Amino acid sequence: MHIFDYSFLDNGMIPTGLFNLTADIYSMRVEAQNRKDKFKDVYTELTAIARIQSVKSSNEIEGIVTTDQRINEIVNRSSAPLDHNEQEIAGYRDALSEIHLNYNELTLSEEDICRLHAIMMNIAGYDYAGKYKSEDNDIIEVDSYGRRRVRFHPSSAVDTPDDMEQMILAYRDARDNPNINQLLLIPCVILDFLCIHPFRDGNGRLSRLLSLLLLYKNGFDAGKYISFEEQINIRKGNYYNSLYQSSLGWHENNNDVVPFIMEFITTLYMCYKELDKRFAVIGSKKVTKQARVEATVLNSLTAISKSDICRILPDISPTTVESVLGQMIKSGQIKKVGSGRAVRYVKK
Repeated sequence: MHIFDYSFLDNGMIPTGLFNLTADIYSMRVEAQNRKDKFKDVYTELTAIARIQSVKSSNEIEGIVTTDQRINEIVNRSSAPLDHNEQEIAGYRDALSEIHLNYNELTLSEEDICRLHAIMMNIAGYDYAGKYKSEDNDIIEVDSYGRRRVRFHPSSAVDTPDDMEQMILAYRDARDNPNINQLLLIPCVILDFLCIHPFRDGNGRLSRLLSLLLLYKNGFDAGKYISFEEQINIRKGNYYNSLYQSSLGWHENNNDVVPFIMEFITTLYMCYKELDKRFAVIGSKKVTKQARVEATVLNSLTAISKSDICRILPDISPTTVESVLGQMIKSGQIKKVGSGRAVRYVKK
């Protein structure tokens, strides 16, 4: 039987690499907060883009997909879902909006967890939306030959209500302990949630929503502007490998939480690093789109493509990027390298 206890985080014995990573995140959080007041318009545009990327990526991780155009239409509510996958996507959209709008009022409680699950699953019409599983569920892995094996046995359906209660009570104790770093506590709770796997379906997506909820409540809101779910999707192999490593021995209370903590914190770190890239010329009082494109190219240590710039600055249209690049070439600031699709731009 697993014992839920996060007091081990009070001993201060964490790997040096993890300590340095959390220190960097705290530092970047301050910088991001200082920028937020100066560049409200940029942050507003980034929020809209991140919402679309989050809804797309979190569902894509679970094999729930549709076209980018349909994702945009569903997230922006310009079209109703047309099939089952799109109903699932719309449900995630609604649950994500609930967190963005009401994270201050929401808590890590059974009531709110079940309510978020219900919001996420209701549009698809599941009768078990918002209810703990009534039958045991296993996490199954399929290899390259199509052969299945049980990767992990979560908590049984009978034990799930008590395990959820114990997890939440243990979290509250640790949350109120001033000696525990909340940034390290969050992935420990998410790991336990995934090992309990309390619902019949939707546990992975809900774990990402709960990650955002706890991060936002503790002041780490980079995921609102740079999709946390997209970063998980990019690092999906590392994510699942760390989850597997940290779940070994979970039932016997001898699992190693460090791999999952490290991956979780690294994902958040990448969000803050990506957010930094959106502000290449932060010294000026007013950062125009042209100035941001110019700085992105001029500050790049290697030749950079138009698609690279659009990825770094998703709130700026490809047409604007192309126009600025043309002006920079004419003024002699940069030169083209390569041709066709291989065209890159580099400082002269």
